[in-house]
Amino acid sequence: MNLPITPLPGGFGARVDIDLARATGAAARALTDALHRHRVLILPSQHLNHADLLASASLFGTVDTATDRRYTVPGFPGLTVVSNIHEDGTPIGIYDGDQEEEWHADNSFKPELTAATLLYSVITPAEGGETRFADATRAYADLPAALRARVDGLSAVHSVQHLAAHQAGAANRRSSTQAGSLTQLPEVTHPLAPVHPVTGVPALLLGSMVIPRVKGLPEDDGQTLLTDLLVYTTGPEYLYAHRWKQGDLVVWDNRAVLHTASPCDSSRHPRLLVRAAVRQQAHRPGTPDGGITVEPPATGSNPY
Repeated sequence: MNLPITPLPGGFGARVDIDLARATGAAARALTDALHRHRVLILPSQHLNHADLLASASLFGTVDTATDRRYTVPGFPGLTVVSNIHEDGTPIGIYDGDQEEEWHADNSFKPELTAATLLYSVITPAEGGETRFADATRAYADLPAALRARVDGLSAVHSVQHLAAHQAGAANRRSSTQAGSLTQLPEVTHPLAPVHPVTGVPALLLGSMVIPRVKGLPEDDGQTLLTDLLVYTTGPEYLYAHRWKQGDLVVWDNRAVLHTASPCDSSRHPRLLVRAAVRQQAHRPGTPDGGITVEPPATGSNPY
């Protein structure tokens, strides 16, 4: 199936003009291939009800239903409300939006990262609330050879407890509801640049609040390396900032990019999105490993 795809300027991301409410299983392979090649897909002007959104997510693989039940859309396991709206003083969704969110990959504090995330905009703020993406795949490819070899030999500890402590300090001792519900999870270890299980292309896996240490390095040296890598990866040449419009659906390959939410003044600009996560992406049938061939991104001249 040929999709109407328009690559975004900047080396990653693409607009896909397709009505997902009318999409069939025949679109699944083309959409998944497009996601692996472009890493972020923007599908504007969608008109999706909750069932449509779940069906759209399933085009990309198996929907993760192990979500925080307090913010699950009633009757639709796998759909989570993301909002800065409060009713009677209680948030209706995860994230309040008034604070700067950390750069991260979804669920890096679990043994298995989320494969892909979908966000659908229902109420769009007039100001703020953009979602920013960093091309961690091309950033890795652009690393100087000696630094890339060093990164390849290192792993980092990811800890939801570490994340919750940082969020509590950043939000006036008020931890996010998402982290707060998961703080019993043990620490996990991931390579600093895991190889994508489908494309075979590495990407930097970083998080400004979730990583307490790099294994085998003194704490100060590890934090300096992580900070330098994150500053480099989130440089302007690797960024795409999505300004939301009502009806936008954005899908990203969580193992290829990092993302963060920009602050949004909840007292003036309500924001409501619905999220679905895919824990195991669909693979193209008929290939020995179930994967597809994706060329590594071309390296640029950007110095570290």
